[in-house]
Amino acid sequence: MSTSSSEPLAFPLAGQRMTDDYLRTVGRFAYLWGWPLVNMRNRLTIMEKVPAPGLLGGIVPAGPPGALGMLHDYIAPEERVVACPNQDVVYGLGILDARRGPSVVQVPDFGGRFWVYQIVDQRTESCAHLGAMYETKPGCYLLAPTDWDGEVPAGIAGVFRFDTRIAAVIPRVFMNDTDADRAAIQPLINQVMAYPLAEYTGTPRTTDWSQAPTFAAGDATGGEHETRWVDPEVFFDLLPAILDEVPARPGEEALHALLRSVLDQAAADPHAAEVLHQTAIDTEATLLSELFEFRNIGIPMEHHWSTQRNGAAFGGDYLSRTAMARANIFVNLPSETAYFYQDLDADGQRLTGKNTYALTFPPGALPPVKGFWSATLYNEHHFFHPNELDRYSLGTKNTTLRTDPDGSLTLYVGARPPADERDRPNWLPAPDGLFSLYLRAYWPHPAALDGTWKPPAVSRHSGDNE
Repeated sequence: MSTSSSEPLAFPLAGQRMTDDYLRTVGRFAYLWGWPLVNMRNRLTIMEKVPAPGLLGGIVPAGPPGALGMLHDYIAPEERVVACPNQDVVYGLGILDARRGPSVVQVPDFGGRFWVYQIVDQRTESCAHLGAMYETKPGCYLLAPTDWDGEVPAGIAGVFRFDTRIAAVIPRVFMNDTDADRAAIQPLINQVMAYPLAEYTGTPRTTDWSQAPTFAAGDATGGEHETRWVDPEVFFDLLPAILDEVPARPGEEALHALLRSVLDQAAADPHAAEVLHQTAIDTEATLLSELFEFRNIGIPMEHHWSTQRNGAAFGGDYLSRTAMARANIFVNLPSETAYFYQDLDADGQRLTGKNTYALTFPPGALPPVKGFWSATLYNEHHFFHPNELDRYSLGTKNTTLRTDPDGSLTLYVGARPPADERDRPNWLPAPDGLFSLYLRAYWPHPAALDGTWKPPAVSRHSGDNE
């Protein structure tokens, strides 16, 4: 039957049959697509229980929606709220809720110190540029929902918008691993604050983050794994709200209609609802489990490294968006950080503390950065391996690294320290079991992003006694 209307037919047509296999097919994709969005929503539910800016369990910076908490030192190894934490910066964290209106975020004068404030929406995509690489001026900035039409008060240096219900604010401020720099950074980080616009007076505020209050963490910390932010048992119960909170971008309208059609079917048919429920459980155990492993995600590189080049700017690349969220959520934009991931040694074998490895940067071939670089070791759950040295990464922050006479730098990785005492400052302690390595290049030169610079192989060390 022909029609003279220029309007396309609604997709899909209401009332059509949906087989179990069809529901499983769409449901599996829906789980991949929606995993980061549900993850962010559940982080908001934790922050709604926080009475004031402070620390969850004395470890994790937090604040009620619209505000942030800030550390005053490196993150503790017991942290479990975000996988793959960084041991080179002092962190902050806050969650915004568009339904509560805008927030003000303060930027002090960091001088020549590296800093970046990551602001991401519910898609975990960047919606603001605040950092050393953007030459951001000190001042107070407004983070506002796109539909907020209030008056911007005097003294606000700039306005950034987010179009989803939920957003996150994550300051990162570089700190050398010295007592002197720990002391020097305190006056700066005490000026890093975010709070609802209603609390803005026009005068920057300060707080002593070393005296931040501690709040009960509930089930948000502890254990070996990252906090379970996405529960497949209730994923499809939350997805209708997600579709309301995260608007379709141009070109995504049909996708949203497709997802709503299977949700409508589930609402009308208990059997369809059970098919989707089981699909979520199965997809979490298979696809999402695979995406946790670095060797299964990203762009392959030489020597079994992998990388990604669209962090926090995923667009329609839902695979990368969810892979990053599962393995290490809150990656920065490429202009802010280049990332390199490693699960395997030079021979393609899984990294394990039973062996000793060497990572040698030739003369003049350290990660090319304007900010800083680091090599971090994570256990099989993507968290720090507690050790007597309290050492989890090596790089720019370390002032005692030993270089070889030719100018090369070798890092040693394993459960046992190097036999030569002179090499011990260059040792990353590993667990006896499986682990991964992770290179960060903050404020990278183009060579770190276009493949010109490549990480060296992780080779079995000749001093390995196995």
